[in-house]
Amino acid sequence: MHYTVVERELELKLILSPERSIPVPARLSYRTDDPYAVHVTFHINSDHPVNWTFSRELLVEGVFRPCGHGDVRVWPTKAEGRSVVLMALSSPDGDALLEAPSAQVSAWLERTLRVVPPGTEGEQLGIDDALDQLLAQ
Repeated sequence: MHYTVVERELELKLILSPERSIPVPARLSYRTDDPYAVHVTFHINSDHPVNWTFSRELLVEGVFRPCGHGDVRVWPTKAEGRSVVLMALSSPDGDALLEAPSAQVSAWLERTLRVVPPGTEGEQLGIDDALDQLLAQ
């Protein structure tokens, strides 16, 4: 099966305290064979990158207003006069607060929304075709 991938490399900031952050290279990835999700890979100083997967809708909404609860929360804010998106991630291994440039995240999200417009994600999964084949037998 053929699918489309929309990726973007960018540098995030891991917020350690109000005065201190460290750069974290990351990759945003969206695949049409997993149309409801976005994947973020963080390249930290370890043997393996850290991967997070969460709802594309959550990230789209988080660019405009605070949203999410539990393991992933996203909200827009200003940092040093720049528009940024903050992502708070929680896992049994720890918590992280990451800052991403709003313009870069928004531009990448717009590309994903052109590939799979909101409300059409289910069509990407081929469920209707599979049901038609099952019922035709």
